[in-house]
Amino acid sequence: MTEFIDSHAHLADPAFDADRDDVLARAVESGARGVICIGESIAASIRAAELAARHTGFVWFTAGLHPHDAATTDTPETLDRLRARLDAGAVAIGECGLDYHYDNAPREIQRRVFASQLALAAERSLPVVVHSRDAEDDTRSMLVQAASAGVRGVLHCYTGSHALAETALEHGWYISFSGIVTFKRWTDDDLLRLVPDDRLLAESDAPYLAPVPHRGRRNEPAWVEATVARIASARNQGVDGVGILVSENARHFFGLASPRVG
Repeated sequence: MTEFIDSHAHLADPAFDADRDDVLARAVESGARGVICIGESIAASIRAAELAARHTGFVWFTAGLHPHDAATTDTPETLDRLRARLDAGAVAIGECGLDYHYDNAPREIQRRVFASQLALAAERSLPVVVHSRDAEDDTRSMLVQAASAGVRGVLHCYTGSHALAETALEHGWYISFSGIVTFKRWTDDDLLRLVPDDRLLAESDAPYLAPVPHRGRRNEPAWVEATVARIASARNQGVDGVGILVSENARHFFGLASPRVG
C-alpha cells in the first residue's frame, strides 16, 4: 500500500453529502495519510473547517476565493470574511487565481481579487493554492511579484507550460499533478520529470478528474494512488518512494503536524 497526502480535494462539495465519512475511510484504507479540503468560497471553507474539526490530524482546510466568483467577491466585506476563515485555522489561502478560459468574471476583477489574496498570504505568512487556466502571462507576473514578498504557493492540477512551471520552481513554489496525468490524451511526461523531488505534490481535485481506471466516476481521495503510480512511472522512480515524497512535501508546504491514520 502506497502512502500519500491528497493535497487538493473538494470534500465539502455536495457531491459527498451522502457518504463523506465512507469516502474518508476508503482514503485511509488506500494509504492516505491526510487530505487537504479546499475551501474555494466562504461557504465551502466553513464546511471544510467543520470537516477538519471532525477529523483532526487527517483533514486540514483552506479558505479562498475562486476566480470564477471574482465578480461577486470583489468587496472589502468578503475579504474580511476570508480573514475570519483564516483565523479559524486554515492552512492555506485558496483556491484562488486566474481563469481566462471560462472568463466567468472580468479579467481585471479576477486579477484584483487574486492580488488581494496574495497580499493577505504575505500578511499572514500562509501559502497559496493557485488555479491558473489560459492565463499564464498574468499568473507568471503576479507569482513573481508575490514571491518577492515572501509568498509560497502551489500551482494545482498543473497542465501548463514548462516555462511557467520553471518560473514557479525558481521562486520556490510547488507543482501538483492530478488524475489528468493518467488520461490517454496526456502526452507531457517531460513535465512530470521537470519538477524536483522536493517540490512535487499529488492531488485528486475530487469530485472532479477521476484517474484511469476510474475515469467518468465521481473522484475521491483514495484514487490518488493511481496518480502517484503514473507520476512514479514517468519519473522512473519507485511508487512507494514517490508516495513518501508527496506526503512529506505536503507536510512541509502546508505546515502540517504528523498525520494520524484513521
